[in-house]
Amino acid sequence: MKRVLVTTDFSDCSKNAVNFVVQSAKIIPLEIILLHSYELSGNLYTDYMGVNKEFKESLVNDAHNQLIQQKKEIFETEGVEVKAVFFRGTLQDGIKEETESSNISLIIMGTTGASGIDKSIWGSKTADVIGKTSLPVLAIPKEFKWKWPEKVLIATNHFEKEPVILDFIFEMTNLYKAETHVAVFTDEDDDSPETMIDYGLKIEDYSNFLKKQYHEQSLVAKNIFGEEFEDTIEAYLKEFEIDMLVMITYQRDFWDRIFHPSITKRMSYHTHIPLLAIPVVKK
Repeated sequence: MKRVLVTTDFSDCSKNAVNFVVQSAKIIPLEIILLHSYELSGNLYTDYMGVNKEFKESLVNDAHNQLIQQKKEIFETEGVEVKAVFFRGTLQDGIKEETESSNISLIIMGTTGASGIDKSIWGSKTADVIGKTSLPVLAIPKEFKWKWPEKVLIATNHFEKEPVILDFIFEMTNLYKAETHVAVFTDEDDDSPETMIDYGLKIEDYSNFLKKQYHEQSLVAKNIFGEEFEDTIEAYLKEFEIDMLVMITYQRDFWDRIFHPSITKRMSYHTHIPLLAIPVVKK
């Protein structure tokens, strides 16, 4: 986690995400790239006639100046240097181009939560990136107030052992010196009694594996039960005062995505603490 990309649209939501990474960079050595994407609108006729050209350029210049001003304010108030990147085009394209050219290891974005129009404008952009990128995405809720993550929960319904997934997670928890919790979920409605018993027996072996592999002797691993994954996880977050939630996203086919929206993407709408989404990319 050396070079990170944080997106900004100059809203309070995105400023909160920027603040999270800036505060982290005061202790963790991070190279921060601040990205603003500006998508021009119009049509071929008005562009050809030059009707919108001058107006569009003034909007572009204003946005670019805001980005430079934000970069300047971060250094003046926090003493942290960031690299500012202005991209003409969609947010998805801007992220794709910058992550490929700059060897980014983590994308950081703001999310507004699950209420009203905010969800459709900005929260959906974060969830959309989570569903399409092959990189980890850290979603910072708008209402989240900066707090050093002392407790991190890895929530899953699998016994993850892939190094490409776990190495990144435990590198991050070690950098933050955070206490690590692992919760393996069993669905009381859909899972068979045999599965529930099997998960209960496996959790101790899984805990020992993680402790040995990642030298995390203080790690807490539990098999948790519930009717709804989101509700069960929310209860755990509250009970153990968790500061960051980690979830793993899996690639699924088209119709599965239509009828069963990603739990991780749904969590990005209503979690009140930072959510780190780790993608599993099919080889």
